[in-house]
Amino acid sequence: MSHRDSLPQLAGAGLFVTDGGLETELVFHDGIDLPAFAAFPLLDSPEGRDRLRRYYDGYLAIARKHNAGFVIETPTWRANPDWAVQLGYSPEQLDAVNRAAVDLAEEVRATAMADGLTAVVSGCAGPRGDGYDPRDAMTADEAERYHAVQIGTFADTTADQVTAITMTNAPEGIGIVRAASAAGIPAAVSFTVETDGRLPTGQPLHEAIEQVDAETESSAAYFMVNCAHPTHFAEALDHDGAWLTRLVGLRANASSKSHAELDESTDLDEGDPDDLANRHTGLRHRLAAVTVLGGCCGTDARHVAAICAAWSAE
Repeated sequence: MSHRDSLPQLAGAGLFVTDGGLETELVFHDGIDLPAFAAFPLLDSPEGRDRLRRYYDGYLAIARKHNAGFVIETPTWRANPDWAVQLGYSPEQLDAVNRAAVDLAEEVRATAMADGLTAVVSGCAGPRGDGYDPRDAMTADEAERYHAVQIGTFADTTADQVTAITMTNAPEGIGIVRAASAAGIPAAVSFTVETDGRLPTGQPLHEAIEQVDAETESSAAYFMVNCAHPTHFAEALDHDGAWLTRLVGLRANASSKSHAELDESTDLDEGDPDDLANRHTGLRHRLAAVTVLGGCCGTDARHVAAICAAWSAE
């Protein structure tokens, strides 16, 4: 049995909700300072943990409304070694905070299960470098060694899977899948694309997914796209092939701006939740395998609620 066989979002269990733009919500809605754009330090205080619980509550309500599953992503996108050093965390503290993130997700899972909902705890892993910048990319072997630290922690907890979010290049995705396979935990890989539907490296989306599968014996549980507006990746979905069956999740940005424009923006572009939802359903004929829906930068529970309502109405 492969790792992916244990995940309910791949077993015909219907729609699964996941969260939206955690960091942009904390910064722009709450005015919380997030050095290095890292949310995981909130786990160090009772007040921070309470804020994260309220954040998850908004998405749990969406899952409850649609009788959907819930993929609970831990707030650990930046909780890997290089970013930890920048934020003053020792290796021991980094291990502890990743474990604390899973503990919090388990509290959310218990609430979901009490409501009769299926919940999946996912250890969120982010890129070693900047989420939009593929320069100085690692080789697959380097990525495997680097990400094995965080993935090894997740594999030693009750987390059901690892999800690598905002991957800019295929070798880092390959390394993550290999590290997860070695640790015995399923891994999903989510690529980001530019406005032309290609990864920041210039590689077409379908080629990146096919490369990861080719170099890992198709060990990834599934793939996703995140941190891009549907108008950015719509044309990429026109490329036929088996790769489309591997695309299981979408976490789009609220804004249609490019990554460069978002980097330079001092205001939050929240876009139009209803338009974003309609953009999703307009692509559904190409996305037969998609079961996981959430959001990314600029989105909050309003956007994900609109997306899930429109998707469920199709």
